Amino acid sequence: MKKIILLCFVLSVSLMNAQSEQDIYTIIESVNAERIQNDVQTLVDFGTRHTFSDTLSETRGIGAARRWIRAEFEKISAECGGCLEVFYQRGLATKEMGNRVPFETYVVNVVAIQRGTKNPNRIIMMSGDIDSRASDVNDFEIDSPGANDNASGMAGTIEAARVLSKYSFENSIAYVGLSGEEQGLFGGIFLAEYAKEKNWDMIGVFNNDMIGNIEGQDGVIDNRSFRIFAEAHNPLETERDRQMKRFYGGEVDSDSRQLGRYVYTTTKKYMPEINPILIYRLDRFGRGGHHKPFADVGYPAIRIMEAHEKYDRQHQDIRTENGTFYGDVIDFVDFDYAAKLTAVNAINMASLAWSAPPPKNVKIGGIMQGDTQITWDTTDDDSILGYKVYWRDTTSPYWQHSRKLGKVNSFELKGIVVDNFYFGVSSISKNGFESPVVFPSGVIR
Repeated sequence: MKKIILLCFVLSVSLMNAQSEQDIYTIIESVNAERIQNDVQTLVDFGTRHTFSDTLSETRGIGAARRWIRAEFEKISAECGGCLEVFYQRGLATKEMGNRVPFETYVVNVVAIQRGTKNPNRIIMMSGDIDSRASDVNDFEIDSPGANDNASGMAGTIEAARVLSKYSFENSIAYVGLSGEEQGLFGGIFLAEYAKEKNWDMIGVFNNDMIGNIEGQDGVIDNRSFRIFAEAHNPLETERDRQMKRFYGGEVDSDSRQLGRYVYTTTKKYMPEINPILIYRLDRFGRGGHHKPFADVGYPAIRIMEAHEKYDRQHQDIRTENGTFYGDVIDFVDFDYAAKLTAVNAINMASLAWSAPPPKNVKIGGIMQGDTQITWDTTDDDSILGYKVYWRDTTSPYWQHSRKLGKVNSFELKGIVVDNFYFGVSSISKNGFESPVVFPSGVIR
């Protein structure tokens, strides 16, 4: 009888996956490189989008840029029957906040939320940066087109909204244009504070910063690979949390790292021609991005970006010097590649927006035993079909083994010694989509 029940469970998941997977493939095919190109061109045509540039002009500066972005979100919302809640969110940047603030100004973000039908306050977020800069970070008058850094990420976010607004999700999706990145991650800081005030249950943040360059400083050209920066550190962990990791593990299993693994796995499954590279860092060496402020307040947050960077095209005045061209101009953006990375974001956001809430209070046991026990709390949520237990070698960056289960709250892995592996649990929704894996936060006594 148990075998029949298990078989029915597997078949039901398979059938629902078949229907849901077609939606994922349709999303991939719907992302349009030409629309992304048009949006990047529009953003470039504002001349500069420096945080302290003109806010009154209709044709130049960050004010015109953010009004255009808002108008695009509102246009998308009109086409889906008002499915997007579009608004500005802002905070005041003052001279006391650092030497990259030449004068006091409001840093204004553009937010569009596609509310979930069941969990409207449970949100997966994709962001791009509105602002740009030249060689002098405080020069707000000179042209700084910022075609790749970061009109590409902003255009990708708008395109993802166009595609995903055609669907209905149980969880919410936020499409966001952040400002003030080059001056000190101000837009992310202000929006992260706002999200906490509004008690957003953040599934995770996908910060897209530079998704259009395929040529590296070392001459490598690669239009199939991209990087996922996912840190292990949890800024809110206590000294006791750190001490417990010495005994029970978890040094490489933060919520942000699990989100990075989720993107890696989903991309490999649905876009096998793409090569995701999971990087065990917050960001590039000694550098930062707009996912950091969200991680700082405890949200899972990762950076998605190109695999190879061309530094002649970042933070540079437009010029030719000793035969070398400098400047972040649109000629160097590969729009087919930007479309691929936009699709990566879209399918992962869709998967998470269709997923059930993850298991809570996951605990692990098996000290001085030949078997491993794992438990978690179940809920009455009718969107959950079952759970999936994962385990992997302690040296493996990715989950290697798994068992699908029904709607239970515990499982014993016979013959699996707790000392030799790391473990986790995800929930499976009735439509077949999984939550991120949850690493145990406690020990079974």
